[in-house]
Amino acid sequence: MSGAVFAAEGVAVSLDGRDVLTDISIAVRPGEVLALVGPNGAGKSTLLSVLSGERRPAAGMVTVDDRDIHTFSALELARVRSVLTQDNALSFPFRVIDVITMGRAPWTRTDEIASDGAAISSAAARADVTHLAWRRFTELSGGERARVSLARVLAQDTPVVFLDEPTASLDLRHQEDVLRIARDLATAGRAVVIVVHDLSLAGAVADRIALLSAGRLVALGTPSEVLTEAAISDVYGLDVRVVEIDGRPHIVPRR
Repeated sequence: MSGAVFAAEGVAVSLDGRDVLTDISIAVRPGEVLALVGPNGAGKSTLLSVLSGERRPAAGMVTVDDRDIHTFSALELARVRSVLTQDNALSFPFRVIDVITMGRAPWTRTDEIASDGAAISSAAARADVTHLAWRRFTELSGGERARVSLARVLAQDTPVVFLDEPTASLDLRHQEDVLRIARDLATAGRAVVIVVHDLSLAGAVADRIALLSAGRLVALGTPSEVLTEAAISDVYGLDVRVVEIDGRPHIVPRR
């Protein structure tokens, strides 16, 4: 499934009688970064959880290569996609190296186990946590925990990667590292779905952007097509200026 295609058709989700997602159709393509953006409460994280198979929609369907995602076993799914959630908490004081190694669990008792060492070392280096290998996860800062959790996802080595706000607790340098990692994964033919609040970061990294508002998909296309002054002002209720730098849109609030 190196070219696995995840697709949602007519997806809807309701929580406590409130419509969180309404009639959303979207595909995740190999070789691209798809960014999910929108205001707080727009449904970005919910959509990511539905696309990744973590949440079953009330209506509609998510398929992986035309097969219902909910017919996959947990192990099958873990070999096709990896998921970085917003919550990086662990209840036990595992060492960092052990947390990263958890990402290799889906490949136990397969020929891929021979790649464990290389995958773990590469993931730690890309997430810049090699120097933390023997530290306790519970002793790390929020940003360090986020990077270790990212390393675990990278070690899983799946064709599709879902990242929910991976830059939220990171400093400027490590935000750029995450964007570079996402682009490198896509260049290698993998599909990356990333939830991000910073519209300029989305514009810098994404091949396509899905703009959500009140649980609906209001725009889908290239960064320049979606991140327009009119669309952003309408969805966010904020007057902005869009400036193109190196062909990518950067969003500046008008103050």
